[in-house]
Amino acid sequence: MARASVDVVVVGSGPNGLAAAVTMARAGLGVQVVEAQPSIGGGARTLDLGLTGVGLEHDVCSAVHPLALASPFLAEFDVPARGVEIVVPELSYAQPLDGARAGLAWHDLERTVAELPRGEGADWRRLLEPLVRHAEAVIELSLSDKRSVPASLLTPSGIAGSVAFGRAVLGQGTRAWDRALPGETSAALLTGVGAHAIARMPSLASAGTAIMLATLAHTVGWGLPVGGSQAIIDALVRDLRAHGGTVQADTPITHWSQLPRARAYLFDTTPRALVDIWGDRMPARAARALGRFKYGAAAAKVDFVLSEPVPWAVAEIGRTGTVHVGGTRAQMALAEAEINAGRHASAPMVLASEPAQVVASRRVGGLAPLWTYAHVPAGSTRDMTEDITRRLEQFAPGFRDVVVASRCIPAARMHEHNANYIGGDIAAGAIDIAAMVARPTPWLNPYSGAIPGVYLCSSSTPPAPGVHGMNGWHAARRALSQRFGIRRMPSLAPGS
Repeated sequence: MARASVDVVVVGSGPNGLAAAVTMARAGLGVQVVEAQPSIGGGARTLDLGLTGVGLEHDVCSAVHPLALASPFLAEFDVPARGVEIVVPELSYAQPLDGARAGLAWHDLERTVAELPRGEGADWRRLLEPLVRHAEAVIELSLSDKRSVPASLLTPSGIAGSVAFGRAVLGQGTRAWDRALPGETSAALLTGVGAHAIARMPSLASAGTAIMLATLAHTVGWGLPVGGSQAIIDALVRDLRAHGGTVQADTPITHWSQLPRARAYLFDTTPRALVDIWGDRMPARAARALGRFKYGAAAAKVDFVLSEPVPWAVAEIGRTGTVHVGGTRAQMALAEAEINAGRHASAPMVLASEPAQVVASRRVGGLAPLWTYAHVPAGSTRDMTEDITRRLEQFAPGFRDVVVASRCIPAARMHEHNANYIGGDIAAGAIDIAAMVARPTPWLNPYSGAIPGVYLCSSSTPPAPGVHGMNGWHAARRALSQRFGIRRMPSLAPGS
C-alpha cells in the first residue's frame, strides 16, 4: 500500500471498526478502512459458503442481535430508517430440557412467567421485573466505557436500575445462585443465556451476561435482520462511503509501515495484533501490558443446511431464532468448567440459530441454514459436527434426517476467518469480571494504543463483545477530542 496521507485509518471492518469509521467520517475527516479478509464485516458477515449451489447464505459469526437493538450507537444511526429490517420474534430464546420440556423466554415477560412451571414464574418475575422496569439503566451499565458514569445513572431511575442490576449479578454470580431461581426450568433458562460468555459458572462475568441479555429478551427482543447480519454492515458501509470514506478489503496489515500516514489510527483488532504491528515503536512497558491480555475458551462453528426445520420435541422452540442446548443448570456449569480447564466436555454447550424460522426469506430453494457453535477448549482441532449432531438429536429426534450438508470450522482455525478469534476465542478476550472492568488493561483510557494517535476499538476493549458498535464509538469519540480537538460529536442520524 502506498504511504499516502489521510486523516484517519481504521484497521478491521467489523461492527466496531465501521462504527469508528462512520463517526470519524461524519465529523468531516477523511477515513480509510482496511480489512484483511476478502469480504467486509468481521464477525457480522453473511456469506454463501458454497454448500448447496442455490445461493443459500450463512451468518459467519453473529446471527441474532439483541445488542444491536439496545445499542445507543445504532439507535442514533437509526438502522431501520436505512432500510434494515430486524424481525423480533415473539419467542426470544429457548432452553430445551429432557422429557420433551423446555424453558421459553418470550418477548413478553408476563407470558414467560405464566408458562414456567408452578412457582417458577413468580421467581422469574421477582428477578427480572425490576430490571425490565429499569432497562435503560441496565443498557447504560452494560454498554458504557467502564471508565465513566453515564449521567442517566445518577437519576432516581438510574440508581434504582443500577442497584437492581448489581443485586441480580451478585445473586447469580456465586454458589448461592439457586436461592433466587430454585426451579430447574427457570434456572436453566437463565444459565443458558449466560453461557454466551463462555466462562466458568457461576461467575460474576457469566451472571452479568445472563442478566443483561435476559433483560433485553423482555424489552427490545432478540431480533434477526432480514438478509442476515451483513445487512447491518452494509448500512454502515453505505453511510461511510456517502461521507467520503473508503473501504479496502483483502489487505492484511502486519507492520505500521504498510499503512498510509494519518493523524489517527483505530484498530479493530486484538491487543496482540496491535503489538505485532506497532511493537518497534511502542514503549516496552506498554507492549508487555498489552501482551498480557488474556484470551479465553473457544467455540467451534458448524453450519448446517437443512431440508426441513429442526424437529424439536417441543414444537414452540421452532418459533425462536436462538436455542441454548445445554440441559440443566448443573449440566451447563459442568460443561463450561471442563472446557475452561482445557478438556472437551462430554455434553458440550451448543448455541443454535435457525434464522429461516423467523425470517422466511432465509430459506432458498427449499433449503435453510442452521447456525451452531459448540464450546470447546482454546485451540481445539476437533471437528465438532458429530458432537453437535448428537446434542441436537437429544432434544430434536430425527435431526440427522433433515441435514443436507454441513461444514465445521474447528476452534484452531477460527482465526483464518477472523484474526481476532485467537484459538477460537470469539469474544476476543477472556470474559471474567476483571477483564470486563479493566479490559484490555486497567489504563484510564482503555482504548489507548500506547502511541499518540493509535487506538484500540475492538471487542477486546469495553464495553463487551457483540454487534453494537459501542467499542468503536467510544474509541472514536476519544480520538476526535484528543487528536482533532473536536468535542461536539457528529450526528449519526440519516440525512445529517
